[in-house]
Amino acid sequence: MPVFYGTEVASPLMLGTAQYPSPAVLAEAFRRSGAGVATVSVRREAGGERAGQDFWRLIAGLGVRVLPNTAGCHSVREAITTARMARELFETDWIKLEVIGNTDTLQPDPFGLVEAARLLVAEGFKVFPYMTEDLVLADRLLQAGCEVLMPWGAPIGTGLGLLNPYGLRSLRAHFPDVPMVIDAGLGLPSQAAAAMEMGFDAVLLNTAVAKAGEPAAMAEGFAKALEAGRLARGAGPMPPRDMAAPSTPVMGKAFL
Repeated sequence: MPVFYGTEVASPLMLGTAQYPSPAVLAEAFRRSGAGVATVSVRREAGGERAGQDFWRLIAGLGVRVLPNTAGCHSVREAITTARMARELFETDWIKLEVIGNTDTLQPDPFGLVEAARLLVAEGFKVFPYMTEDLVLADRLLQAGCEVLMPWGAPIGTGLGLLNPYGLRSLRAHFPDVPMVIDAGLGLPSQAAAAMEMGFDAVLLNTAVAKAGEPAAMAEGFAKALEAGRLARGAGPMPPRDMAAPSTPVMGKAFL
């Protein structure tokens, strides 16, 4: 199972908690999938005191690790303020750091991301930065003190899957010992399996499950796909080749 900042989590599946049809459906998705981490948007869930308390009781009842996030933040100051709120509200120093730079693609601002990460690490936060599959950005975030990287598969909520397999493979190969989570853009369990086959440690998703016709069934499907991808990676998959190769030996076959 993946280990983040010295803590082992129960599953490589990390689920968001937004957009579900009901709290009961959310809880069932976590139960059937065995997801090990729940991500929570601080600003959305803490807006009303009563609603926030009810939501926190629901999340606490799931029995999983909570990863608050700074979703919707467009500046360093905004992200840091939200992270501080999250630490007080959820009593954790884990934070998924988002500093959005483009409102259409929700692509992170790399400059603001590195600055915010550096400042939060200095305050004792364990930062999970949402980033693009950029080697230079990854290096800067590691220098800032991050011990986990969270490259996107595709823009948030698109379901397009792993748009840049070459870039993701390069990132994974360049930093082989850094825990990495594919965060955002996955729409199908097969895409999650492909991420695990590449050697990533976990995936984080929300929309693909919450907006499915049967969210709990989709969550379970993602969990099973992740296990299949993990087993395939560990088994040593055959390399691709350009030429066909017969699976039945020719030697010993009768020639007429």
